[in-house]
Amino acid sequence: MKISTKKLLNHLAVKQLITITLAIQTMLMTVIFQILFAACAVIAGWLFAKNMLQIRRNILLGRDEDFTDNKPLRWKNMILLALGQKKMFKNPLVAIMHLIIYAGFIIINIEVLEIVLDGLLGTHRLFLPLLGSFYTFLINFFEILAVGVIIVCVAFLIRRNIIKLKRFVSNDLNGWPRSDANYILITEIVLMCLFLTMNGADRALQLLNSAHYPDTGSFIFSGSIATAFSGFTESSLIAIERSCWWLHILGILAFLNYLPYSKHLHIMLAFPNAYFARLNVPGKINNMQNVQNEVKYMMQPELAPTGDAAPQKFGAKDVFDLSWRNLLDAYSCTECGRCSAACPANQTGKLLSPRKIMMDTRDRLEAVGKNINTNKEFKPDGKQLLNDYITVEELRACTTCNACVEECPVSISPLEIIMELRRSLIMEDSNAPQEWNGMFSNIENNFAPWKFSPDDRDKWTA
Repeated sequence: MKISTKKLLNHLAVKQLITITLAIQTMLMTVIFQILFAACAVIAGWLFAKNMLQIRRNILLGRDEDFTDNKPLRWKNMILLALGQKKMFKNPLVAIMHLIIYAGFIIINIEVLEIVLDGLLGTHRLFLPLLGSFYTFLINFFEILAVGVIIVCVAFLIRRNIIKLKRFVSNDLNGWPRSDANYILITEIVLMCLFLTMNGADRALQLLNSAHYPDTGSFIFSGSIATAFSGFTESSLIAIERSCWWLHILGILAFLNYLPYSKHLHIMLAFPNAYFARLNVPGKINNMQNVQNEVKYMMQPELAPTGDAAPQKFGAKDVFDLSWRNLLDAYSCTECGRCSAACPANQTGKLLSPRKIMMDTRDRLEAVGKNINTNKEFKPDGKQLLNDYITVEELRACTTCNACVEECPVSISPLEIIMELRRSLIMEDSNAPQEWNGMFSNIENNFAPWKFSPDDRDKWTA
């Protein structure tokens, strides 16, 4: 039976119209997704920048102090402590596990660059034509790291919640801090699983010769997932791949904006914290220049400044009185508890916990920041770091042994904050135990802690 030329032309026209319509629909969907992705990226970037600028403002509420000396040594510290995690290797097994999470999470997110560009440009696996077979090697390397991250995160969850290591069940972590650590570990597991599932669905689509899914070759772990997807339809696989793609990138953007509220802010602040670490001999305590000057003026009155000098302030009562470096410490604390585990006062049942000192300082600084956000400037709220957040009993328990500073992986110094608060207690509030007051009097009068005349000091030789 012959088909008329007119009917044939009509049939071809309809078919062409359908093809054009589908192409337009695909193009429109691509543009819509590009706009949606760009909006998500811009909003996430803006929120993150806003929160980080507020944290920077809070840190700079502290006293100014210069840490620009000896730049070569500071760079060395940053590379060894923050990037190389030198102090972590006192316990090699835990150090390697932590390094896998750290390297895995950071390096895998290099792939985020491709995801971001794909999302903005409407492409898929943008770097594949540029890198060729090396692209497959990179993704295989990322997958090995992803599986490593999953295994280590599960191990860390077991340590925290089943084995319950002592430093992870301390009362310091009651409430949000304990949940925060678990949320982060679970989030990392979910993100890595999404990454592997996305690659598996992608590979399954490649094997079906699906459009827009260029052949990358099989990946080391997701290749097995692709085999498990062998019975799925093309539309189902596209839905799985796209869902994992979106959840993966949105999860990373959400994680980025979770950081400023989490102890995991140390992922970023460990670097400046290690760079701006004090380069003093370990255990050296900074003199109080104000007190030193007072003694000097008593012995040489002619050196005393003329006129009415502003009253001197000794030590610290609130976060404003601490150095900006101390406040950076507070935000950089990872709450790992190594400082408290090494603290002899804490281990003998005293109230002091160096980790809690850092957490309390950060909590007070956050409260001050919210006060400024509400009132445009700080309005006295009837609270201060000393007494309202950190108690006298905690401060007096410290033996100034420096163990907490020595143990911290990123050179945080709870001891400096303790010393500044204790100086305020003693020199501003005259709040010291009677035994200390007796020692202070003896040092002032006899130049020694004991109640003996300086002239009798050498009589023991007889």
